[in-house]
Amino acid sequence: METNQTSSRKQDHIELAFLSQTACIDSRFYYEPLLSAHPEATVIPQKTIANKALQLPLWVSSMTGGTLQAGVINRNLAMACNEFGMGMGLGSCRIILKDATYFEDFNVRQYLGNELPFFANLGIAQIEELLALNQIPLLVDLIKRLDADGLIVHVNPLQEWLQPEGDRIKFAPIDTIKRLIDKIDCKIIVKEVGQGFGPKSFVELLQLPIEAIEFGAHGGTNFATLELLRQPDYIKELLTPITKIGHTAIEMVDFANLAVNQLGDKALCRNLIISGGVKDFLDGYYLIQKANTNAVYAQASAFLKHATGDYETLRNYCELQKKGLQTCYSYLSIKS
Repeated sequence: METNQTSSRKQDHIELAFLSQTACIDSRFYYEPLLSAHPEATVIPQKTIANKALQLPLWVSSMTGGTLQAGVINRNLAMACNEFGMGMGLGSCRIILKDATYFEDFNVRQYLGNELPFFANLGIAQIEELLALNQIPLLVDLIKRLDADGLIVHVNPLQEWLQPEGDRIKFAPIDTIKRLIDKIDCKIIVKEVGQGFGPKSFVELLQLPIEAIEFGAHGGTNFATLELLRQPDYIKELLTPITKIGHTAIEMVDFANLAVNQLGDKALCRNLIISGGVKDFLDGYYLIQKANTNAVYAQASAFLKHATGDYETLRNYCELQKKGLQTCYSYLSIKS
């Protein structure tokens, strides 16, 4: 039997040899095959967000809610987080802030479990409105009903500006975030939605007592572009250039490292969730290794692609992410 398996394998090698020739090399890494056995599960170091340990340095980035498939998607994602030890951010919870019709689409703590971080999500325009109307208790109640560890505030002025029915932001988002911190006692993550943050924004955010900064870098799902695609052709043609501004994840890691070094003890936030254009575990590993502070990487569309059907499809995707990360931590170091 073993002889037949060996023979079959060797025949595969012959037939696949020409297809397996390396066309290019990923030059970000040193590959060290001598220094590790095949990895055990514990080769991946634990990361912590919201005082809760992650078994994989991987975050399910905020996605949709309040659509026909949202309940299935969020339940699948929550179950995957539970099985693989990942953190999860919900999509915008605006739709359930004052109306419980779609609440169960977001109510997935029971599938995630209590040992992993789970965050609600609301846009900066809605935070601004709640503050103006003295309705922050609505937000506190929402976080409590979801049994969430805190709130993601997504900062999206360009998306709102290009959205036909977009809200108008009246104050600088940094000022609104500071006011929110004074009014609410919960952990806060601040994220962008497709353009990322520039260096001055990092300096401002790192000095706030927030739990984490999520990049939302240019290169992933770009919500400004998404909104522009909903516009008539002549508007798309004229305004498309503005959607191409922003910062990549690698650029933003450099911003964060520089700002942390400059600020020293004034840098109160030390957690990064690196999202935006992270295509695979190699990208994720490279970026979190390059960061000088506690960092995990996040994906949105990649998870969404595998979460819309049966759970097994998503499970297989997560299993391969885990296997890839085990390989990285065993055999790869990044080039500085």
